[in-house]
Amino acid sequence: MFTDVVGYSSITEKDERTALRILEEHRQLLSSIFPRYEGAVVKTIGDAFLVEFASAVQAVSCALEAQSKMMRFNDGRGQDERVTIRVAIHVGDVVHSAGDILGDAVNVAARVEAFAEPGGICVTQQVVDQVRGKVDCRLVSIGTRELKNIKNPIELYKVVLSQTSRSEKDALDTRRVAVLPLANMSPDPNDLYFADGMTEELISTISKIGELKVISRTSTARYRDSALSLGQIAQELGAGSILEGSVRKAGNRVRITAQLIQADRDQHVWSQSYDRDLVDVFAIQGDIAERVAEALKVHLLSEEKRIIEKKATASPEAYTLYLKGRHFWNERTEAGLKKAIKYFEEAVRADPNFALAYTGLSDSYLIMSDYGWMDPSDARSLAKRPVTKALEIDDSLAEAHASNGLRLGQSWDLGGAEKEYKRAIELRPNYPAAYHWYAINQGFLGKYEESRELLAKASALDPYSRVLGMSTGATLFYLKRFDDAIKQLDKVIESNPDLPAAHFWKSLAYGELGRFEEAIAEQTKAVEMDDYSSNMKLSLAAMYADAGDKELAERSLNESRSEKKGFVSPAVIGLVKFRIGEKEEAFRHFAEAIAVRDTNLLYLRGSPGFEDCESDPRWKEIEAKIVMLTSKQSAG
Repeated sequence: MFTDVVGYSSITEKDERTALRILEEHRQLLSSIFPRYEGAVVKTIGDAFLVEFASAVQAVSCALEAQSKMMRFNDGRGQDERVTIRVAIHVGDVVHSAGDILGDAVNVAARVEAFAEPGGICVTQQVVDQVRGKVDCRLVSIGTRELKNIKNPIELYKVVLSQTSRSEKDALDTRRVAVLPLANMSPDPNDLYFADGMTEELISTISKIGELKVISRTSTARYRDSALSLGQIAQELGAGSILEGSVRKAGNRVRITAQLIQADRDQHVWSQSYDRDLVDVFAIQGDIAERVAEALKVHLLSEEKRIIEKKATASPEAYTLYLKGRHFWNERTEAGLKKAIKYFEEAVRADPNFALAYTGLSDSYLIMSDYGWMDPSDARSLAKRPVTKALEIDDSLAEAHASNGLRLGQSWDLGGAEKEYKRAIELRPNYPAAYHWYAINQGFLGKYEESRELLAKASALDPYSRVLGMSTGATLFYLKRFDDAIKQLDKVIESNPDLPAAHFWKSLAYGELGRFEEAIAEQTKAVEMDDYSSNMKLSLAAMYADAGDKELAERSLNESRSEKKGFVSPAVIGLVKFRIGEKEEAFRHFAEAIAVRDTNLLYLRGSPGFEDCESDPRWKEIEAKIVMLTSKQSAG
């Protein structure tokens, strides 16, 4: 953070003695605020402060209080005795050297300060990605700016204070778009899957426009049949533009209406009705995306236009089957995923060149594996052919690159996975799943801070995703911020009390704090909610062992291995064996985990509480094999 006094020279010229006294009062005021947000003053430069914070949230919260206190500081003072400051904040890596901090991040923050209004706060896109929805303020884009001696242009935002006028406070970024669930006007109420699928496909199409920020389906779906006004929905999502409409399907005919509304003015910007054959549905989606871009004064790049106008399939039957598959895929249940696989298989039979359907098939197998409902080796094998086919058909399909990244990551080819995630994000900058899976990949590499930043970007696009909220809590656990992890997971559980993984991660955080009674209670909930799956029982066994109850640990271990409900992780068996003192057996299971590429071993490696395993001399050989396998170049 940089703070700077506006018009410092003119203040001192008028009455130097009074000016020095006032400026010293200003310094004392700010110096008393920084420590409350764990801000460390690196140095003062005349009237300016350079301050380092542990997180962007703390920095912005501190800046808001500082400007609020400065307003009160100036209340009742004459014009010559007022001090106004500008604040600039950026996030990035720094190097500590001889009591100073150096690096591009410092240079960027210094350059951004000039764009802050007097009495205002200016932040970069990187800050916005981490604080949106977490700090009580509005973040309004002021556009992309070129900064002196900084290579790439950066999008800047002003932080609107609560003390500003209502019209400015409520200002929302019109280029942040929420597509609300399309109303199902079809005669058959069972065609709801089609309306939901069309909504998701419309979000996907619009999100390929790089200058727009499009909120994910999982965050907008909650507003189906909502009694809230469009203005209230816009405020909750932080979206300046709302796209709503309806769809009516009758046989192979489809009627779609769409209207774009500027939320803060409740003003219709554009509307259109389409009455076409189902085969023309992609042309409708592409036209809506182009009209939205035009209405919001966004320039479409030629490559974006080409991708948007591409026709995914000429078969209405294949497209209908694909939408049914995505509908069940989104349920994230074992039964739902099995139905999704069936529909995706039927879709590619109806059109063997339908790349999206092949991608959906690959995604289904990989998620089955990730949730422990399928042997990982089988899932990876089954996922490879369809995703490879999808990329052969359309190498510009972001979803296929993200799916291939997930497959490579589950195969322990973390370098190859990273390349695929980067390509997916390049093709579709608004794809939260790509950021999410990329974050997990970077966590496997021990890059937990980078993982947290990627999750912040995903959450900005999908603020109400329970999976992203849970993953954020897990990342805080890896960063050893156990109390913060518990608070984050409590938020997720409050809205989603039936999510087993949230209770699992909360259990681990309690365990690291030595609160074993609470840890065991949370892990027991996770076991019950996950239908007593073997892996959740293994995790309960590990927690019993951590708490010193070897008898219950062995009982849970034996039950999970004999019942075999879902995939039984050799990595977690190894953890339990190590905890109960059977260390030779433990390392035999760790070696087995490597042989089958059990990603649970990657989750354990580097995690809090696993240090005793990693300090054992036998771990050196395990670690060498992990490094060799995860750092190899992708073989495709």
